[in-house]
Amino acid sequence: MICNFNGRFVGPDDPLISGRDGAWLYGDTLFETMKAKDGHILFLQQHLDRMQTSAKLIDFPFDRSKIIEALDASLQQAGRETSRIRLTLSRGDFSSSAFPDQDHSLFLIQVSPADEPGTDEQQEGIRCVLAPNRRVNPLSHFPQMKRGNYADCLYAANYARSKGAREALFVSKKGLLLEGATSNIFLIKDETLITPTLGELVLRGIIRGQILELAGEWGMRIESREIPLDELYTADEVFISNSLIDVLPVTDVDGRDIKKGPLAQKFMAALKNEGQVT
Repeated sequence: MICNFNGRFVGPDDPLISGRDGAWLYGDTLFETMKAKDGHILFLQQHLDRMQTSAKLIDFPFDRSKIIEALDASLQQAGRETSRIRLTLSRGDFSSSAFPDQDHSLFLIQVSPADEPGTDEQQEGIRCVLAPNRRVNPLSHFPQMKRGNYADCLYAANYARSKGAREALFVSKKGLLLEGATSNIFLIKDETLITPTLGELVLRGIIRGQILELAGEWGMRIESREIPLDELYTADEVFISNSLIDVLPVTDVDGRDIKKGPLAQKFMAALKNEGQVT
């Protein structure tokens, strides 16, 4: 693993933050997870735009030019292999409940080999389970953002692994389908692309946005709306997306078969082609 801490390279096991850092005390961080191929970070500007928007919403320091410079240096160290990049921001040390001065802020870039889905998952589809816990947003008056306080997603993802499944799907108290622990979700019904409405519990995923853009270019009908859970089981096709997996078809949820269709493969191929020049 390559680690870049505030613009300097460090060892992956080096102690980096103090016990007063807000990341340790409160989970007060922002993060993005990205994929690099052939020496380029895919959809980099979209990732940084999302982080910058979140930073403005919660008064978080964000030095875009310094971060881009450090990302470039880290990629040069990594070479051209397909990589997973995690960018994390912290406000730095707290001496009270007040936010630290902005010049105390920190960032950490971690670059490691990407663990991409295998051909079997891409072609045959994946198993999912319904998460046993609820999706939560401690800043419920804001849209969902990628914050370090990630316990709900970690618990759901671990539950999925314990059941031999790839992903856990969150359902609201009203019985509405939301998103996966680490992914957005799409349904195809009567040649219409359907995805849950963005809000405080549904993330504006980078690949989600690319899929909607492609669907618009292809002339597909698109619906962003509330999705009752029952629609999941009657859909013509279901797939999930995120920046590391791109697209994976879903063929089983809690032991119930889900229909398999052609559009997941079509989106997968289009995203691979687009990623070559992004």
